[in-house]
Amino acid sequence: MPRRFGTSIGKSAPKSYNLSNQYVLHGVGNTAALKLVSAREGEGRLAHGVAHAGEGRLADRAYSQIVEIINAKDLQIGDRLPSEPRLAEMFGMSRTVVREALVRLAADGITEARRGAGSYVMRRPSERLGAHMPMAELSATLGTYEVRFVLEAEACRLAALRRSPEQMETIQRAMEALRGALHSNGPAHEEDWVLHRSIFEATANPAFVAAFDHLEEGIYRILRAGVDISRARPPEAIGAMITEHEMVVEAIRAQDADAAALAMRWHLSQGRKRLMP
Repeated sequence: MPRRFGTSIGKSAPKSYNLSNQYVLHGVGNTAALKLVSAREGEGRLAHGVAHAGEGRLADRAYSQIVEIINAKDLQIGDRLPSEPRLAEMFGMSRTVVREALVRLAADGITEARRGAGSYVMRRPSERLGAHMPMAELSATLGTYEVRFVLEAEACRLAALRRSPEQMETIQRAMEALRGALHSNGPAHEEDWVLHRSIFEATANPAFVAAFDHLEEGIYRILRAGVDISRARPPEAIGAMITEHEMVVEAIRAQDADAAALAMRWHLSQGRKRLMP
């Protein structure tokens, strides 16, 4: 694991700001986003916040249990899941909690809701994921992708506009190290992390770096799993990972902010798909 850097993003926000932000993020239902704001605003001690956090954890459990149903019953692409009321009865949870879990599963591309017909399997998480994270934590871990889509795309945009020649050299060296690691049979997640982090450093904004560091645990799990799953596939899978990173680096080199942001969003969207068979 890399050396951890400071994760305090500032604690001067007024309590009214804390309350509104926590309500918004609980509504989103993304544990990673909630943790990120909690780091910014200090420990949340509001009773309503705790209640909503409990509902979020229940939705995580429902999410994991639905994935277990998909795997245990060997449901295939296009198969229908049990109905929302039936799932609520099976899990001993409210339909509201089950509905939130289904919305998040759909956002992660695992299921699809069809009006009046229920939810259907669209992708099955790779069984190799279990070697890198407990299935109970799958929802929270995949939730980091939603945060990364926003955070890393904008970081790439700013890096393209602000990077110095020295920072560009650092990014290029990190790209070369990642390429070598992916072509080897050894781990490559640390080189992947270093490349992404070097882009954040090129934003010239320490708050971006601190926010990225706060997501380190979830991102590391994803990076390990992504490389492991890709290596179990034809060589083109690793080749695609390299090409995606190269597109990001070249856009930053060209100082094309829009292209850099788009390349990072494409890389992250493909990375999430790689976690599925």
